[in-house]
Amino acid sequence: MSQFLTRFAPSPTGKLHLGHAASAFAVWQAAARAGGDVILRIEDIDTTRCRPAYTDAIYEDLEWLGFEWSSYVRVQSDHFSDYAAVVRQLADLGLAYRCFLTRAQIGEGVFTGKPLHRRVEEDLLDKDTPFAWRLSLAVARDHLGQTWDDLSYRLATATGVETVKADPDILGDIIIARKDTPSAYHIAATHDDDLQSITHVIRGEDLIDAPHVQTLLQVLLGWDQPIYQHHPLIIGPDGNRLSKSHGSIALADLRAEGKTPDDIRRLTGFA
Repeated sequence: MSQFLTRFAPSPTGKLHLGHAASAFAVWQAAARAGGDVILRIEDIDTTRCRPAYTDAIYEDLEWLGFEWSSYVRVQSDHFSDYAAVVRQLADLGLAYRCFLTRAQIGEGVFTGKPLHRRVEEDLLDKDTPFAWRLSLAVARDHLGQTWDDLSYRLATATGVETVKADPDILGDIIIARKDTPSAYHIAATHDDDLQSITHVIRGEDLIDAPHVQTLLQVLLGWDQPIYQHHPLIIGPDGNRLSKSHGSIALADLRAEGKTPDDIRRLTGFA
């Protein structure tokens, strides 16, 4: 197996746009330079927004751009039981607690909380009140002891690979299983990175804080720690990063206008 294995892991919540293309170019380019390989993963745990039609469109767009990947594609929605087992493991260790609060009740900012009194929680469960599972940083800190202060991850930069001190408090008590699905992003992505022996995680700067809490999960669960790398985001004329919500033109629409893969490379700065 290659000593450099990375992944491209889009979520099929819409059609790919230039921002996705830039990320794909960054991933495949890094693998090519290292003589490594890329696998494709479909991160479709958001059952309210992901659509099979968008997954098919991802395959079509990536093939049009000339990318190749392993014949096996891990589709996360086919493996909810794997992620649910991880959540149960963390809960059994006392590292996770049920959170019944709504987004409106939580408000903005980093959230930290604690389990409800047993009788209050049992009453809410009896009423079938929806809840999410959250990772308890307070319990994790006690669980790890001195190891908490030694948490770190490796970050690839233009000058080499640096060791960065991890600070899980940056993201607070993250959700590890949503109210409407058995998992959340950090659990599913980190689980699959370990399962698929990913050595390098390459993604946009919008996820620059993710390694802090993913490092904690890796240490708690005994998973391998990859090297992280973050590429710049494509910024639109309005100063916002390109995204579906900011009206970025879909690659399929650019293809219909007559644009070529080389045009997309130039538009994303990878020509």
